[in-house]
Amino acid sequence: MTISVLVVDDSALIRSLMTQIIANHPDLNLVGTAPDAYVAKDMVKRFSPDVITLDIEMPKVDGLTFLDRLMKAKPTPVVMISTLTEKGADATMLALELGAVDFIPKPKIDVQAKFLAFQQLVTDKIIAAAGARVKKRVANEPVNKTQLTYSGTELIVGIGASTGGTEAIKDLLIRLPASFPAVVMTQHMPPGFTTSFAKRLNGQCALTVKEAQHNERLLPGHVYLAPGDQHLSVIKYGADYRTQLSDEGRVSGHKPSVDVLFDSLAEHVGHNAFGVILTGMGRDGAQGMRAMHDKGATTFAQDEATCVVYGMPKEAVKRGGVDKSLRIPEIAKQLTEAIRSKARGNRL
Repeated sequence: MTISVLVVDDSALIRSLMTQIIANHPDLNLVGTAPDAYVAKDMVKRFSPDVITLDIEMPKVDGLTFLDRLMKAKPTPVVMISTLTEKGADATMLALELGAVDFIPKPKIDVQAKFLAFQQLVTDKIIAAAGARVKKRVANEPVNKTQLTYSGTELIVGIGASTGGTEAIKDLLIRLPASFPAVVMTQHMPPGFTTSFAKRLNGQCALTVKEAQHNERLLPGHVYLAPGDQHLSVIKYGADYRTQLSDEGRVSGHKPSVDVLFDSLAEHVGHNAFGVILTGMGRDGAQGMRAMHDKGATTFAQDEATCVVYGMPKEAVKRGGVDKSLRIPEIAKQLTEAIRSKARGNRL
């Protein structure tokens, strides 16, 4: 099945580059390119593309405004084209909240020298987006937070996600109370974007969310996000646990890798760990979650019906590493109940 793609970008260079990439792939069909939102609006009506790539920074009507209107009127899988700047990262986080499936960092310089890597990234993200579930934007529903009183340091929660994961992670964390065990997370995202993502979450959640640093003591009520260019793992340090950052190569195709995080939880935390794998393309985290499960950890996966891309959770289920597959509100509820029960048992 051929995937129809509309490219919306005010840069003639990027439009030309995207045209070349899409033309080179047998499963992609470019239905048109648009230099601004007005032309794009007409093309969406005319072609009903399967996927739209959309520049954030455009004249007349910016990409975020266009995206907001599109997701309310005609929900379509959108991959944002973002600049590698702090401003670009902040705008990208907002775009994902507005309903974009994923984003591609715009190459800074010497595009042709890095063409092959960029081409693979673009085609992978477009194909993943074509299979994503997108919904019409509606007013936010009230969130019921779980209740928990916890102050120990022996329990650790690990979360892994990729495509669609920023909103899934937010949906989970906003349901958790400030008195929650330490949480360690890996979301597939480039450097700089993880900084912006952590800051955004910190302002939305009762928990304190930060980008992880090397050799930090894990504290209850805190969430530690893997930096975009380093693997995050957890080690035992006396009676406590600490973060470890690594600059080693890709694992399971990614850096940071969910498998690296989950494997460390299996090795060092064992049955006192809890694992959650959310929406994402590929299989990163499936092996690590099975390792956690085999060591007695309690594990959850986001269910197929609510995933933007049911790849990583599906692989984790196939490998036998998942105790339950649930909607995110139910994950928050049952995760909290499991932690309450485990904390009570550890005190006996």
